[in-house]
Amino acid sequence: MEAWRKGMLKSLFVPGGVLLLIAVMLLQGGLLPISASAVAFYYFAAFAAGALLAWRFHSSQILFALLFIFLAHRALEFFSAGHPVSIGPGRIAFEAIAFLLPINLVFLLLSRERGLQLPAILPRLGSLFLQSVFVAVICRPGSVKAPFPLHVELFSHAWFRWTPIPQLSLLILLGAVILSLVRLFQHGKPVDGGFLWTTLAVFAALQSGAVGKVATAYWATAGLVLLSSIIETSYTIAYHDELTNLPGRRAFNDALLRLEKPYTVAAVDIDHFKSVNDTYGHDIGDEVLRMVASRLARVTGGGTAYRVGGEEFTVLFPGRSVKHVASHLEDLRVAVENSVFRFRGGQERRSAARGPDRRTAARKKNAQPSRDVYRDGLSVTVSIGVAEATAPMLEPEQVIKAADKALYRAKKSGRNRIEQAGNTRTRAKQSIA
Repeated sequence: MEAWRKGMLKSLFVPGGVLLLIAVMLLQGGLLPISASAVAFYYFAAFAAGALLAWRFHSSQILFALLFIFLAHRALEFFSAGHPVSIGPGRIAFEAIAFLLPINLVFLLLSRERGLQLPAILPRLGSLFLQSVFVAVICRPGSVKAPFPLHVELFSHAWFRWTPIPQLSLLILLGAVILSLVRLFQHGKPVDGGFLWTTLAVFAALQSGAVGKVATAYWATAGLVLLSSIIETSYTIAYHDELTNLPGRRAFNDALLRLEKPYTVAAVDIDHFKSVNDTYGHDIGDEVLRMVASRLARVTGGGTAYRVGGEEFTVLFPGRSVKHVASHLEDLRVAVENSVFRFRGGQERRSAARGPDRRTAARKKNAQPSRDVYRDGLSVTVSIGVAEATAPMLEPEQVIKAADKALYRAKKSGRNRIEQAGNTRTRAKQSIA
C-alpha cells in the first residue's frame, strides 16, 4: 500500500503522538508533580506561540484551529466557573462545545489553505461569531438543559457510562480521527497528523471534565501539537521536493555528511525528458516526474531516493556495495520502463499541426524516439550510473562524480541501461526495437 511507504509510521506518531503520550504519562501516571501555575504557563505559552507561528507562516488552517480550541476552553471555564458540573449552563456549554468543536476541526482539515487574506478568513470569522452567539444563548442563566440534538442517545446509555461526552459528539470525534488518518495515509502531510493528534487531545480534555488542571493541560497539548505541525510542515518544505514528495537536495547533502564506507551512489536520469516537455508541455512533464519518483521511492536494497534537480535523481545505498545493489537497480529500471504513462484525456499540448516549421527538420535528429510514444500513452525509461566508495574514490564528491560519468556513458550508449563506474561493460540493457 502506497501510504505505508518508508517514513509513514514516523509521520504518524512523530511529533504529535509523542507529545500526547508524554502528556498522558505526566498527567495520568503521576510521574512528576505539576503545579497549577506551571499548567497555566504551559497553556498560554502553547497557544501564544502557536498563533504567532501560524501568523508568520500564513496558515489560516492552524490559526483558526488554535482559535476555536482556545475560545472553546475559555467558554467552558466561564460557564462552569472553573468546576465540572452535571447540570445547568456549565453542562450545556460542555455538550455544545463537544458537538461543535470536532465539526469545526473537520471543516478546517478539509478546507484548502488560502493564507490570511481577508476574503479567506471572513467566512471563518463569521462562523466563529455565530457559534459563539449560539452557545451564549443556550447557556444563559437559568438554562437547565441543552437542545435535544446535543445530547441525543443513539445507543444504550449503559454502553457509554465510561465517558461524560454525549454519544453524538463522541461519534463525530471518532469520525474526525478516522478522516485525519485517511488523509494522512493518502497525502502524508504533517498538518493531517497534527489534526489527528489534536482531535485526540481534545477528546482527552473533554474526557477529563473539560476544566481543571488536568483538562487544561490537555487543551494546551492540543495547541502544542498544532504548533509542532507548523514546524514539521516547514521542515518538509525545506527538506522535501514539493512536486515529487521525495527528499530534496538539502536532505541529500545532510545524508552525505552521515555516510560511512561502504556505500554506493546511483545517479538516475529520465531519458528524453526535454523532448517530453517540448512535445507534451510541462504539465505532462511534471506528471512523468511524479510517476518516476513514485517508482524511485519504492527502491529496494536499503536505498533512499532524492531529487537533486530537474529530471535528475540520486539513490544512496549506505552500507552496500555495487554487487549488492545491482539487482535492485535493475528491478528499478524495469519497473520504470514497464510503467506506461497514460494521458488523462484531451489533445496533448503542442501536438496539433501548426503548419510548416523550418525548425522541424533540425529537431528530428534529437526528438524523442518513436518507440516511446503509443496511441494510449507514453513509455518512459531511465538511465543509471552507479559508483561505489572504494580507493581511490573515498570522498562522497568523488563517488558522485564517478556515478555521473557512468550515467553519461549510459546515455551515450543508447539509454535505458545501467553503467558502473570504471567498467566499460554495460551492466543491464533493455534491447530497443
